[in-house]
Amino acid sequence: MMRRLSLFLMALVFGQIMFAQSLQTGNDRFSIKVQPIIANYVDRSSNIDNLNPATPTGMNFAIEFPSAQQRPWQQYLNNPTVGMGITTLDFGHDERMGHAYSVYPYILIPAIRQKSLELEVKIAAGLSMVSEHWYTQEDTNPDHYHDATTNTTFGSYLNAYLNAGLDLNIPLSRNLALNAEAGYIHMCNGRTAMPNVGANLLYGGVGVVATINPTEKVAPVHFPDRPYGWCLNFTASAGTHAAAIADEHNFLISYLHAGAVYYLNNWYGVGPGFDLFYNGAVTNETDRSLYCKNHTYTLKDQIRGAIVMNNEFKFGEITALVDLGVYVFNPSRNLYYDRHLEYGCDYKNPLLFKTMGAGSEEACFYWRMGAKYRVWDNLHLQVSAKNHLHICEFVEFGVNYQIPFLKKDKRQNGAKIYHQHKNWWLAQ
Repeated sequence: MMRRLSLFLMALVFGQIMFAQSLQTGNDRFSIKVQPIIANYVDRSSNIDNLNPATPTGMNFAIEFPSAQQRPWQQYLNNPTVGMGITTLDFGHDERMGHAYSVYPYILIPAIRQKSLELEVKIAAGLSMVSEHWYTQEDTNPDHYHDATTNTTFGSYLNAYLNAGLDLNIPLSRNLALNAEAGYIHMCNGRTAMPNVGANLLYGGVGVVATINPTEKVAPVHFPDRPYGWCLNFTASAGTHAAAIADEHNFLISYLHAGAVYYLNNWYGVGPGFDLFYNGAVTNETDRSLYCKNHTYTLKDQIRGAIVMNNEFKFGEITALVDLGVYVFNPSRNLYYDRHLEYGCDYKNPLLFKTMGAGSEEACFYWRMGAKYRVWDNLHLQVSAKNHLHICEFVEFGVNYQIPFLKKDKRQNGAKIYHQHKNWWLAQ
């Protein structure tokens, strides 16, 4: 219960931060959006195929706040719109799949902005509450996992909600526009509970957007470029995750990172790093069938090391993270319970082994997506999810300390390290 409450509070905090960065600008304009949607399952699980649900349908409701050009990040990203959305979704099978109710902050980044047409890229992340999951049904026998009478899509009420797509506005009048949206939705619990198959949907919808006070204009403020280029990052985080339905408890996971990022412009940085992972679920104490039962696990089996390419996207005090990593130390790759299609069970897989596919839950590489928020000086709070292919291995919460190095033309009195502060541009 505490874990679910923590996730919910984290989503509320990030939502509040996104709005604070837009609303504290004197901008009185806002829009109301209403949009019916229709969806289609992508990568249907065997459970969804067995249930054969009807076409998912739902509604999007949102309030949006366009940029008033009063913050640096707004101008750096061509003046995006931020919003808070609510989505209701009928999964097409009331008895087993039920409904979902999602709340999420989002951002619309302009791609085309003409008088008669606006096309924007939508990125959203929040939380979703589902009405039906594995533990709401009468039959929770793990041996019936693949039966048509069970819901293995969700293992908990609370799930992460991720959404990306394209948003199109066609003005009909000064304060009314026709809106169309198409994109991708993913919902899962990040392996905080089992099962964790999750739902993947492509969706589309057509609705209307009503803008309040559409003539509001605020004089833009001119902002300088960020004064730093290279940054060093140090991160420590931890969490718990579930390994198998039959397990009676979750397992500890933790993560250490050291790396560097160079900002190519005011909002995007890229650079190399090294990750060290600990996964307590690689143990004989789990019922998970992925690993061999005739092997006695040690601490060495629970540790992985990797080189990683870090990508950072800055939205004011919030930085979005998308990392791509390759394991250089991965003992557990040799411990598959089933025979590998190419290497078998009795052979040691090469370091860059060929995965058995998305269902294997393993790969020689991983990717991480997350966000960090600057709370003081160069200190950030961070949340992220590590994934093998499209399957989440675990969700982690931690702290990040970033050391930015001033560009040469910004150094004064021999200072090289930059310390963040509120309204930093006023000192430029």
